Amino acid sequence: MKSFIISMMCIACFLAFTTSSLKGPEDHPEFKSVHEAVSNYVNGLYMVDTTLIEASVHPELRKRGYWYNSNAGAYRDNLDMSFNQLRSLAGKWNLDGKQANEKTIKKIEIYDINSKTATARLTAAWGLDYFHLAKLDDKWMIMNVLWQSLPEEESK
Repeated sequence: MKSFIISMMCIACFLAFTTSSLKGPEDHPEFKSVHEAVSNYVNGLYMVDTTLIEASVHPELRKRGYWYNSNAGAYRDNLDMSFNQLRSLAGKWNLDGKQANEKTIKKIEIYDINSKTATARLTAAWGLDYFHLAKLDDKWMIMNVLWQSLPEEESK
């Protein structure tokens, strides 16, 4: 009987441990806030709304990317963009409505959320963005973006 009780306690501990370790970022209490920061970023560009960029991107943004030039068949590397350049781009990139609309891809994946840091990925019209976010003054802000053109463009 004693071994049965010990076995049951071990199983209960194992289940408690595995259940708690299986929780994903969507279970984190800050999930909606992190998701909103990334959503503001993409919607700022899609909807030509610089206020959304200002609400979710830190002024000390570091953004670097890799654009695939299908004519040259190669990537153009290390394309840096500052916060001010991003804000300016958001004010004009989709002004004619031809770059993005309500059907344009906008897939946000949150990978990890901690008390002060988070990571996420966005699949958008221009490609893939990988984000580092920080919680500053009780608000999630995008600090770093690493991006590249959509991989499918390489095979065109």
